[in-house]
Amino acid sequence: MTLTHSPVATADEQLAEALLTAVACAPVRDVLDDLASAYAVQELGIQRRTERGARRVGRKVGLTSPAVQKQLGVDQPDFGVLLDEMQVPADGIVTGHRLIAPRIEAEIAFVLAEDIDDPDPETVRRAVDYAAPALEIVDSRISNWDIGIVDTVADNASSGLFVIGEQRVKLSDFVPAEVTMTLTCNGEEASRGNGAACLGDPLNALVWVAQTAAGLGRPLRAGEIILSGALGPMIPFLPNEPIEATITGLGTVRAVLNQEKP
Repeated sequence: MTLTHSPVATADEQLAEALLTAVACAPVRDVLDDLASAYAVQELGIQRRTERGARRVGRKVGLTSPAVQKQLGVDQPDFGVLLDEMQVPADGIVTGHRLIAPRIEAEIAFVLAEDIDDPDPETVRRAVDYAAPALEIVDSRISNWDIGIVDTVADNASSGLFVIGEQRVKLSDFVPAEVTMTLTCNGEEASRGNGAACLGDPLNALVWVAQTAAGLGRPLRAGEIILSGALGPMIPFLPNEPIEATITGLGTVRAVLNQEKP
């Protein structure tokens, strides 16, 4: 069997076509053997996008909620790669992006001041330059969000876009595990959560991805943005419905999908 028709290549081509056309595809879990294959597909997709001019700017942690882990039958988080073309300006206005079935959730963004080659908890904490409020716009190239762990990993952890608020807060000035989060849509509360909902502490998510990335030979580097994982339930991200997240100690971050209504 040639590489062109290997399971990894087949899944990669399927997801690449869905990303390009914004038309969802069938799940890839019947094609791929395991998580290692799914991460191989993820890396092929990222390489294709960087060859076209995109630049790696960080990672995102997913599956940080015990309830979501149970739903997908896993006992650990996953991660995806953030690219510069995925970042929305701080005003949060999303235009010109081809999304399929976007949802949105509030998170903490950690920005690193140092490389992390020895990812023990204290080293990871010292490497953080600052934190900021963030919104992640997740999107699945898999039809109807019919995903298992292999599907979401291969699909770059169901990444879409992200927005980082303008506030910058040092870790010495707040406790990530103790923050509370309120997410509103059109001014009405739509989701609520806290730092403890993210692996017990968003810093646990940061340590996990630092250790996992180092183990895969792609350690975290200074300047990278790390999205912690959700602080509360995600909600649909619909056109012309303004979203605002308020995270205690960090401030607010906003997003709106600016599209013409049919």
